[in-house]
Amino acid sequence: MNLGKVAVLMGGASAEREVSLMSGAGVLKALQSRGVDAHAFDPSERELGELQREGYARCFIALHGRFGEDGTVQGALELLGIPYTGSGVLASSVAMDKVMTKRIWLAEGLPTPRWKNVSSAAETEAALKDLGAPMIVKPAREGSTIGLTKVTDAAQCTRAYQLAAQHDPLVLCEQFIAGDEVTVPVIGSGAEARALPAIRIVAPGGNYDYEHKYFSDDTQYIIPSGLPEGEEARIQQLVLRSFHALGCRGWARADVMIDAKTRAPYLLEINTSPGMTGHSLVPMSAKAAGLSYEDLCLALLQSAALDHARQGASA
Repeated sequence: MNLGKVAVLMGGASAEREVSLMSGAGVLKALQSRGVDAHAFDPSERELGELQREGYARCFIALHGRFGEDGTVQGALELLGIPYTGSGVLASSVAMDKVMTKRIWLAEGLPTPRWKNVSSAAETEAALKDLGAPMIVKPAREGSTIGLTKVTDAAQCTRAYQLAAQHDPLVLCEQFIAGDEVTVPVIGSGAEARALPAIRIVAPGGNYDYEHKYFSDDTQYIIPSGLPEGEEARIQQLVLRSFHALGCRGWARADVMIDAKTRAPYLLEINTSPGMTGHSLVPMSAKAAGLSYEDLCLALLQSAALDHARQGASA
């Protein structure tokens, strides 16, 4: 399959720039090893219009967070007519917003922890009384646990709100679900979409923060997950439903908490441009399913698409 000249979009201007550069470097090396004419392209350093002027045929989006995972870059590529990996404009935008994601999931009958939007420290403290402790406080439109605090008493509410609000004026307080934490990737689109094996995450002290996600070797990633018989399959089906409910395509990864007492699963969020670093979970799950990192990257690139196919020159 002749894929033409390929841009691996990496870096960007979000708070996740460092991780994106690591993801992009891995993807670039993998594609080049398979003979793809792939090149690094950092949208924070170069104008996106150069993609068209330099004859790029498609883009692998290895950007994370704002200006890369939130529909903005996707919209620009739609205008340029250059197919790209992952979800389209609307699904990318909605999935980046945890509040909108929760509203859609609830409308579709999918379980997610209770939450409150807050706009002050006082409202954060009121949310704690309603949702109970512990409670998660986080920016509604950030990823990689950036700006997240696990609040256990009212004295922490002011600092937790201020930290989250530094990253986004829309702050989300969320009921904490105690139990197993798992993540499930999805690859493919439409009826061809399939859930990959679940990974159970065991972080030191239950603190799966930015450091433990990307740089620490202390976090355990258990695959096969070791979940009770039938439970993993049910969670995979739940994640597939969550993927389709938001209109996602290409690939994604959903995070799920399983209540330790009831074994009920709760959807936390879905990432439409997941990490592809040495610590990342999609490649780990794909490997368990028999798909190498290089083959995964190639398959994702081959799935690059536009929301709307070009209908020739416009009038």
